[in-house]
Amino acid sequence: MPSQISDDTIEAGREVLRTEARALATMADALGPAFAQAVETLTALRGRLIVVGIGKSGHVGRKMAATFASTGTPAHFVHASEASHGDLGMITQEDCCILLSNSGESRELSDVIGYTRRFNIPMIAITRVPGSTLGSRADIVLPLPDAPEACAIGMAPTTSTTASMALGDALAVAVMTRRGFDPESFHVFHPGGKLGAQFLRVADLMYTGDVLPLVSEDTPMSDVLMRMTGTGYGVAIIVSAARLTGIITDGDLRRNMDGLMSRRAGDVATRDPKTIGPDALVSEAVAVMNGNKVNALCVVNDAQAVQGMIRLHDCLRAGVV
Repeated sequence: MPSQISDDTIEAGREVLRTEARALATMADALGPAFAQAVETLTALRGRLIVVGIGKSGHVGRKMAATFASTGTPAHFVHASEASHGDLGMITQEDCCILLSNSGESRELSDVIGYTRRFNIPMIAITRVPGSTLGSRADIVLPLPDAPEACAIGMAPTTSTTASMALGDALAVAVMTRRGFDPESFHVFHPGGKLGAQFLRVADLMYTGDVLPLVSEDTPMSDVLMRMTGTGYGVAIIVSAARLTGIITDGDLRRNMDGLMSRRAGDVATRDPKTIGPDALVSEAVAVMNGNKVNALCVVNDAQAVQGMIRLHDCLRAGVV
């Protein structure tokens, strides 16, 4: 590809991003009391948030509803055209509606607008034209910036859809902050995939009970080796009255080969091994293991009583890195 064509293409892409970035900056500076009012309305919501749109605004609306739902606000998307053919029944007087339309004159929204006005359902409008049909009938208007679309002909929804989506994100984050939505709450709605893995607790992955390679201080090393081999974990955990007193690893065995079989567990053990609590995040356990170049951690409570053991291999297999 000739260099000039390549340079022109890159510059065209940069200009799109600059145009949209300018619009977002303008919208951020203009954010005011109406935004705070919308957040208060959504925070106090007893029913669901219903997001309504059509065309590109409909696609943005689906994403907006999904973001709210995943951050603690029950939300549902209703297609504007389907609303006129029965889906208005999905909207109750306990709900709040967000209607999206860049021009504010999308005729497909008219039945939803009328329905919210008839039953006194709170309605928030996201539109570039506050004086439009949509804006003039809404309880709260969140204006989009009067900025040019980023496409070459100035018509394809680009800047407007980016601004709408960003405004939805701002609302969702502000509402989740007001509600004190914390990482534990987030995990409830994101139990699967990599996000879910990041919120696993040590107690979810640790080994417990009879499978733990527990030995006492005076256990002969011949028995310790049998215990280590039998469990396949490559470690032995030394306990006294259920409390952790040391650990034996493959490295400890290599360092004590001279006369090993004549010794007892307490003679070979590494004292004060790295530990972690059962309520810690698995990601924290991985950080401790990586930082100390070990492959397993004893899990103990506040009294140093052994609760279990967690291995790096199992953390990685669960998707925590």
